[in-house]
Amino acid sequence: MSERAAPFYCPYCGDEDLRPSEAPESGHGAWECAACNRAFQLKFLGLLARGLERADDGGDDRI
Repeated sequence: MSERAAPFYCPYCGDEDLRPSEAPESGHGAWECAACNRAFQLKFLGLLARGLERADDGGDDRI
């Protein structure tokens, strides 16, 4: 079984001082930011049905 991905920065303040939340009511995937004192939860929703199509300039554009 592989480890779960961790966020690199807080989505609210951008700081990198994050810790997994230990509060039981937070649930799985909850993180706490020590800089702004906020808690947030990450959740994978699924894969999109549409794919990527290569643009004329060589970049990737969503279709």
